Amino acid sequence: MQEKIIILDFGSQYTQLIARKIREHNIYCEIHPFNKVPKLDDGVKGVILSGSPFSVRDENAPQIDLSEIKKHIPLLGVCYGAQYLAQKFGGEVLPSNKREYGRANLQYVDIRNDLFKNVSDNSQVWMSHGDTITNVPDNYKIIASTEDVKVGAFRIEGELTYGIQFHPEVYHTTEGKQMIKNFLVEVCSCSQNWTPDSFAETTISDLKSKLNDDKVILGLSGGVDSTVAAILLHKAIGENLTCVFVDNGLLRHNEFETVFETYKELGLNVIGVDAGEKFLSALAGESDPETKRKIIGNKFIDVFDEEATKIKDVKWLAQGTIYPDVIESISVNGPSATIKSHHNVGGLPDYMKLKIVEPLRLLFKDEVRRVGKALNIDDKFLSRHPFPGPGLAIRILGDITPQKVEILQKVDYIYIEELKNQNLYNDVWQAGAILLPVQSVGVMGDERTYENVVALRAVSSTDGMTADWSHLPHEFLAKVSNKIINQVKGVNRVVYDISSKPPATIEWE
Repeated sequence: MQEKIIILDFGSQYTQLIARKIREHNIYCEIHPFNKVPKLDDGVKGVILSGSPFSVRDENAPQIDLSEIKKHIPLLGVCYGAQYLAQKFGGEVLPSNKREYGRANLQYVDIRNDLFKNVSDNSQVWMSHGDTITNVPDNYKIIASTEDVKVGAFRIEGELTYGIQFHPEVYHTTEGKQMIKNFLVEVCSCSQNWTPDSFAETTISDLKSKLNDDKVILGLSGGVDSTVAAILLHKAIGENLTCVFVDNGLLRHNEFETVFETYKELGLNVIGVDAGEKFLSALAGESDPETKRKIIGNKFIDVFDEEATKIKDVKWLAQGTIYPDVIESISVNGPSATIKSHHNVGGLPDYMKLKIVEPLRLLFKDEVRRVGKALNIDDKFLSRHPFPGPGLAIRILGDITPQKVEILQKVDYIYIEELKNQNLYNDVWQAGAILLPVQSVGVMGDERTYENVVALRAVSSTDGMTADWSHLPHEFLAKVSNKIINQVKGVNRVVYDISSKPPATIEWE
């Protein structure tokens, strides 16, 4: 049975970072909303309660039944999680005299305790809370303090239950990685055997058992996720996998022809479908980004349904869904808090009698790449930047026309090719151009122009959950801007996006 750690999310902005840090130790983990606790089978080695934007003192603060967890399974409360463990079982949490936010240093550490094995006495930690634990129950032993926070960390005597009021998962907690490892290995006794090779081997075996001789149809996008998913399925079921690569009219310049040939070289059973006219017609006149996504998602389903009916006895639709898609499509606070919908997450209409298989559903993007490397997939696929499923539709703000698509394809091509030419492509997580729904005044030759503005976007990231804007050289940006304005008719101004995620998202729509 797969060993795993369960993270119960109370809405913290750092929850995904906890998962990332756990997986860096070759230990599998899952994030679940606090109000949807999964069945805790024998594979669950420990549970972590995340932080939260709420105060435990709020009337509507998240509550959770811990009767099946506490005392039975190793448990770690982080920030809100620690305060909840203190208040719920007889302690006291009050507003801090001053907001405890930012760097602090542990002035007392019980290094005999497993949680702080090999941690320095004066270790720097990161605080982020407006409340503080003022009193703990008698059986709670304080195991770390800072100058301003007496109960920096505690352990409940007689249990493998811990609480810490700082965030070990963030960069500013300098020995946070060691603390997390201590909880996972020393407290939870995890074996650290979850590797890309083991994932690939287990997944191929599971796919063989799950699919047997069933036929599967998979939509390829040309990106890392669908490619790795296709190879995993191909190794499991061979020719019973039929891949469909759809030209939705919203791909990058020459993308369809180039990628289609490469897929055939990989030995995949792949069908190419020219459906650009259908997608562009369906999108005509529509400006709302969520509606555009849904139109494209529904049209993809229509195309797959049409292709699936041509294949006798196809029973499954495979998708390259990855974990950030899943996380961003569910929310602790319900659908209203969802950042954006993903056309590749969720069910299918009733008329399409296909079941869904998602081999990569539990992986972050960098983990997908490592699995791809374990499968010996060529680096020209694995090093490709992520590209949104809806394609250029969400990089054209406002309504979509064939003319706008052509302009953006040309701009995007110049930008991406120059990144490659200047050896900057692999330094960037994702790059692309956005066509803005504004026009600006310009001068070309002796004539006044009134044409389109494009924004260039490039970010650095590990998994897409957080991202910083890429500090590309000014000389490079000047060269690209000049080339775009000179070579793409209809564009007379280029700007560069210097927003990070959060608060901005990577895509503009």
